[in-house]
Amino acid sequence: MKDCVRLRQGCGGKPTEKLIKEIFYKRFKNDILLQGFDSAFLGKEGQELAFTTDSFIIRPQFFPGGDIGKLAVYGTANDLSVCGAKPLYLSCAVIIEEGFPIESLESIVESMAAAAGELKLSIVTGDTKVVERGFADGIYINTSGIGRVMDNYRPKKIKAGDAVIATGGIGEHGAAIAALRYGIKSKSPLQSDCGAIFPIISELRDYFESIKLMKDPTRGGAATVLNEIAEYADLGIKVFEDKVPVKQEVKALCDMLGMDPMYLACEGRAILVAEESKALELLNRLKKLKGSSNAEIIGSFEDRYNKLVYMENSFGSSRIISALEGDLLPRIC
Repeated sequence: MKDCVRLRQGCGGKPTEKLIKEIFYKRFKNDILLQGFDSAFLGKEGQELAFTTDSFIIRPQFFPGGDIGKLAVYGTANDLSVCGAKPLYLSCAVIIEEGFPIESLESIVESMAAAAGELKLSIVTGDTKVVERGFADGIYINTSGIGRVMDNYRPKKIKAGDAVIATGGIGEHGAAIAALRYGIKSKSPLQSDCGAIFPIISELRDYFESIKLMKDPTRGGAATVLNEIAEYADLGIKVFEDKVPVKQEVKALCDMLGMDPMYLACEGRAILVAEESKALELLNRLKKLKGSSNAEIIGSFEDRYNKLVYMENSFGSSRIISALEGDLLPRIC
């Protein structure tokens, strides 16, 4: 490891994983932390809670489809939701740079209140700090969340043949931020998918026995999350290129900028691993729900390529999909 922290170590890919394991896991090591799920499972069966925390440093703070406040509430609530938990309580810590407009601050806080109201969760504690001009990028927000695990949900052992399901379009948040940052306009403006996935997850409770893992594909995008899942499962994953739901506007932007939508962040999607025998039934259920009508089975697990993720196209050719290696689009969440 180098003698100083690099920006790429915060982008959610391999450098981030290396930093976490070599610095934080090494010193904070405990059984709960090392599970590596989106939230920590706490308590005993039947009374289990999920606990998570996240920090948000996005630039710009306002974007098509949301703002940093909305993102902070939904982002933390989504990490609880993919652990089968109903979000209940949030903390809110805000670091504000001197000179940040009060009008913008009010708008951000109003967005947080509206998002919390939608999910029927309460922001019950917090902290506020103001730093000198030039010592922050406008505003940073940290939110921690507590939720109640529903129906004793826990991640399960994944087997060859199990299916990988995306609940919606891939890369829309990252694409929206890229278009805004680079001043790219299109006939169909790109919108972030920033939103709550709990309403979708809660409708899948009847399938919790068949859902083996759920992940929130934010920093590093779907590609990085799929590699994390392959590592967890100790199996390979074959991704079906023609089944990955990507909006045409996102594809066009990626073609223009030389990006891959598989590495762009999502902020209102989940990647599910489902038992092979129930995958199609689960997919049909998802397609009937608001917010997941374009869900797709995007891949399956194989035991011939341990921990390797690769994408196969309709012509039968394939390419390896590794975790994000470096900077793709910093400050997207």
